[in-house]
Amino acid sequence: MTSRDELADEYFVWLTVEKGRGRATIEAYRRDLRGFFTWLDDRGTSFNDLHGDDVDAYLGDLFDRGRAPTTVARALASLRGWFGFLMDEGHLEVDPTRHVRPTHRGRHLPRPLDEAETVRLLDSIPAVTALDRRDRALLELLYGTGCRVSEAVGVRLEDLDFDEELIKVTGKGDKQRLVPMGGALHRALRAYLGPQGRSSLLAVPSTALLLNARGRPLSRQGVDGIIAKRALNVGIERNRISAHVFRHSCATHMLAHGADIRVVQELLGHASIATTQLYTAVSVSSLQRAYQGAHPRAQG
Repeated sequence: MTSRDELADEYFVWLTVEKGRGRATIEAYRRDLRGFFTWLDDRGTSFNDLHGDDVDAYLGDLFDRGRAPTTVARALASLRGWFGFLMDEGHLEVDPTRHVRPTHRGRHLPRPLDEAETVRLLDSIPAVTALDRRDRALLELLYGTGCRVSEAVGVRLEDLDFDEELIKVTGKGDKQRLVPMGGALHRALRAYLGPQGRSSLLAVPSTALLLNARGRPLSRQGVDGIIAKRALNVGIERNRISAHVFRHSCATHMLAHGADIRVVQELLGHASIATTQLYTAVSVSSLQRAYQGAHPRAQG
C-alpha cells in the first residue's frame, strides 16, 4: 500500500510536470501538507480515517495559533488540491474537504440543519421495509449521538445496552466512550432489530449493527448514499447535508437548548474543547439573527 508521504510526493511531481507549477508554489504546498500531517500525527489520527470534522478542527487550530485568514485559506486550498488529486487517481473514495466552506470571517463554522427540517427528515422515513428501518436507525444514531460516520458504521450489536440506554462507540485512536441512547433512537433501533429488520437483511454471520442491502456491513460510502436519497425525498439539497452535518446539528441544537459545552465535548469525543467551541459560535449567530428579527429595538 502506498504511504501517505509517497502519495504526497506523487502529487508534487504531478504539480510540477502536469500543471507546470513553480518551485515556490510547490514549496508552499509542501509546507501546508507537512503542517497538516504533523497535526494529524500529534492527534493520533489515521490518514485512512479522515473526514470533514478533522479538516474543520485543523483550520480552527490554525486560527487559535494566530494564523492570518489568508494563511488558513491557502492551507484549505492546498488540502483541496491534494485530496482532489487523490480522488482523480483512485486513492480516495470520499473527499473530506467536500463540505468545508470558509466563512466571511475566515474561520469555518458548522452549517447545521435547523431543528424543524431535521425532524421533518427523520419523520419522513417510513417503517415499511427492512431498509426503511435501517435508514431510520442510522439517521437517528447520527443525529441522536453526534457520532462520526466511521464510529456509526463501526457499532456492533454487543455495543448496545438497552437496559442502561447506552451505546459504546469507538473513536479515533481506538478510544472508546459511552453515549446515551435517547428515546427516538431507542425506538428506531428496536424496530430495526425486530423480525422485519436487520435479520431479514443478514446474508452471512456478522456482528455489525448496520448492514447494506446485500447483508454486509454498511460502508461510509453507503451512508452517504442513504443520506442523499432520504434528503432528496424531503427537498433538502444534497450539498447541504452529510453525516458530518448531522454531527454539527446534534451539537448545535443541544447547545441552543442549554447543554453545558463540556457535556457536548464528551458526547462528541473531542480531544480539545476548542473544537467544541466552534459550535457555540453557531449558536450565538443563531441568537443574533433571531434577536435582529424579533426585538422591537434591535434595528436602532
